[in-house]
Amino acid sequence: MNTITPRKLTLDDIADVRAYEREREAFKAKVIAMKQRRRLALGPFVSVVFENRDTIRHQIQEMARVERLATDEEIQTELDIYNPMIPEAGQLCATLFIELTSDEQMREWLPKLVGIESSLVFHLPGGRTVRSITEAQHASQLTREAITAAVHYVQFEFSPEDINALDSGEATFASDHPAYLEEIVLSDANREEFLIDLLP
Repeated sequence: MNTITPRKLTLDDIADVRAYEREREAFKAKVIAMKQRRRLALGPFVSVVFENRDTIRHQIQEMARVERLATDEEIQTELDIYNPMIPEAGQLCATLFIELTSDEQMREWLPKLVGIESSLVFHLPGGRTVRSITEAQHASQLTREAITAAVHYVQFEFSPEDINALDSGEATFASDHPAYLEEIVLSDANREEFLIDLLP
């Protein structure tokens, strides 16, 4: 009998440090290859990485390794923080990075890009659109109105009709923020990855 793997991670999914060291290189290579299909570069300095169970498990494992997290309580805290970024069926979850390399760029662009986390949109066949929603836990932490953060966590809610549209043909991904108008065409590999997340 086939059993369906739950989407959210539990303590049993996180290997202890010695066990993780044994699988680390192979798992890291798998996640890097996966992220190449799940990362969208929008214009000169915004990128969006669409998360899934493996990318989030990698994040938690690496954090546990670096910070020497060893107790169930410490690992559970990380699970509570990161599990909301694993998409449920009908949902995509992503991390938006504003990749600025100098203090001058940050002073110029972080004030200009306030609201960018709500400005990401999929344009699908048939005129359908799906817009980003700020992940609830992250939204509660956005306290500065005059400057944006360099990292945001966002979600996209797809109806069954939206999923069918994404599956049916060419789609684009865009920022329609007035200070950062950019658009790219999704590759077949992008769409295949996203449909894995979206379908039950």
